[in-house]
Amino acid sequence: QVQLVESGGGSVQAGGSLRLSCSISGYRYIPKCMAWFRQAPGKEREEVAALDTGDDSTKYVDSVKGRFTISQDNTRDTLFLEMSSLKPEDTGMYYCAGASSWYRCEYTYWGQGTQVSVSS
Repeated sequence: QVQLVESGGGSVQAGGSLRLSCSISGYRYIPKCMAWFRQAPGKEREEVAALDTGDDSTKYVDSVKGRFTISQDNTRDTLFLEMSSLKPEDTGMYYCAGASSWYRCEYTYWGQGTQVSVSS
């Protein structure tokens, strides 16, 4: 079965950096999209960054553009989120998400989450 396991979260001061990793296993196909979501305290879950595996194109929520980078290793068994110039508003639980098919970016597989806390 598909399993996603995040790691790399932690507590940092504003301006700092973190790299989140998502270990991916169990896929019998290459999912069309992989993504990182986050949920800040008192806010709804939002898609932070997404990767289309067909052409490796990426998209980001406006608030993280220029600061976050989503990528995968060559074997596509690890998804990364490099975060720099972190801000307090980046605080939240970060989740790795995987699409359920090779042709649709509908996320049905989720990791357990890793906490990112940014202090001012």
